Formats: sequence, structure tokens, C-alpha cells
Amino acid sequence: MTAGGNTGNKQVGSGGLMRAKNTKPEEIRKSNIQAAKALSDAVRTSLGPRGMDKMIQDAKGEVTITNDGATILNQMKVIHPAAKMLVELSKAQDIEAGDGTTSVVVLAGSLLEAAEKLLAKGIHPTTISDSFQKAANKSVEILTNMSIPVDLNDRESLLKSATTSLSSKVVSQHSSELSPIAVDSVLKIVDPARENNVNLKDIKVIKKLGGTVDDTELVDGLVLEQRTSNVNGPKRMEKAKIGFIQFQVSPPKTDMDNQVVVSDYAAMDRVLKEERAYILNIVKQIKKAGCNVLLIQKSILRDALSDLAVHFFDKTKIMVVKDIEREEVEF
Repeated sequence: MTAGGNTGNKQVGSGGLMRAKNTKPEEIRKSNIQAAKALSDAVRTSLGPRGMDKMIQDAKGEVTITNDGATILNQMKVIHPAAKMLVELSKAQDIEAGDGTTSVVVLAGSLLEAAEKLLAKGIHPTTISDSFQKAANKSVEILTNMSIPVDLNDRESLLKSATTSLSSKVVSQHSSELSPIAVDSVLKIVDPARENNVNLKDIKVIKKLGGTVDDTELVDGLVLEQRTSNVNGPKRMEKAKIGFIQFQVSPPKTDMDNQVVVSDYAAMDRVLKEERAYILNIVKQIKKAGCNVLLIQKSILRDALSDLAVHFFDKTKIMVVKDIEREEVEF
């Protein structure tokens, strides 16, 4: 009797173990779908022109008010791996198209909800995944046939597209001022040979406190936030010939942290004379090249300009701007 009882217990135990093994993947799938659906529901209410803005407070206490899907998801600090994939999806959409960041997350959430119902019917996950892939390919085909090609020379159509994108944003009431700026800025940097690919890093957005959205303007050129380093030199330059340098116009330093001890006045005069000649030679070479505006790249090694160099640049009427970041200008 005892032996039979033990055998029965073993059979029940092994059956329970197999059931646990089978239910674990189901639980993981269910957890992933629920996490993605929760994220989708969080941004769903901010979709479209009637969508509501979200107020998000970060760890530092800074408050952000937005209805842009990519911004909301970025600020949320998602931990769940499946939900993180939706955040990456939103980022990819923002980089690729610049719009539709909320839509892709809501659409992904709805597809996962449909997948959950199919899983409940006992359909294998691989079959569902393959079917979704076929449906995606067919959708692309249908949308391509429906689409109307946009000509870059048709500015009116581009303005309508930009205004539509802004209609669900906080600045929608200013779309009449911002749409032409957005369209014109892209048209100025687009390469006709590669019109499907635009490097948006070539467009720089500079924010200044104190103004309103109405003060926004498009500057055809390069805007630098740094001030000129000249004391008595030119503050405005017409017909500028701009030079970029990656070295410093200041006395050279030794490679190691050494000290030079000067014992008498004659040696001190000689050091100052050499420094003067060294800097004057650099300034003369720059002037000889025909440069009248000089941009100096930012360096952490030593001062970009010495007082003596500023004096010589003032004398030669060369405008100097230092501490230019590599991101601002490609040297």
C-alpha cells in the first residue's frame, strides 16, 4: 500500500512540474503583452488634435508639458524589457519620419491585444508572427498604391503637411508662423540627388529666454552663441572670409608639468620677446591667407587666445570668435 501511494505521488508531482514548465512561457508572453498595452494606454489619450497634454515631473523636479509620444516615453524611464521595445519603436519613428510617434505605440498596443486573443484560441506564436509580417507587407503595398508623391518644388503641399503635423502639438495656434520656417529650413539643406535623406543636424535650433513664439525667425547661415573676443577690433564684418583653426594663438606649453625659473630681467625680456614674435608670426600668417573672421575650436589644453594675440588681431582688423564646439562647425 505504501509503495503504491509513493508511486502515485511521483506521478502527480511530475505532472505538476510539466504543467509549470508549459505555463511559464504563457505567463511571460502575457506579462510582455500587458506591459506593452499599459504603455500604449498611457499615451493613447494624447493622440490626435483632441489629445490631452501630459505633465511629467522628472527626478530633478523639472516639469515637462507635452503630447509628443517620443518625449512622453523618454521621460517615463520604462524598466520592463517589452515596454522598452515600444520606447525604441517610438524613437525610431521620430528619427525616420519626425511624426507619428504616438500612433505607432497605440497601433503596436492594439496589435498585441489582438495577438493575445489569438493566443487564447491556441494559435502558435510563430504562426501569429508570420501572419503579422505578411499583413505588414500587404499594408505597405496598399499604402504605396494610395500615396501621392510630393514634389519638393511644390511648397504649398509641404506647408500643408507641416501644418497637419503641428495641429496636435502645443504650438498648433502658431502653425502659420512655424510651418514656413520648418519647410524653408529643410529645403535649404536638402540635396536634390538624395532627397529622401536629410541630415537634420544641419538645422540648429537656438532657444533664448524672454521672447515669444512670434519672435521665431529663420537665419540663412550659421548662428553662434559665443561673443567676439576682440576688445577694440571689428564687431561687424561685411564680405567675410572665414578661417577655422584647431590650434591656440597663445604661448606654447611643455608636454609635461614643468616650471621655468627666470633669474634676471634680461632673461625675462627674452622670454617675452620670443612670445611676442611667436604670436605675431601666427597672426601674420592668418592675415596673409586673406582671413578677416577667425573661428577657433574649443580646447581644454590651454587658453585659445592670449591678451597679446587679441591685441594683434585688433590691430590687423580680424574678428575672432573662440570656443567653437565641434558640433557647431565641422572642422
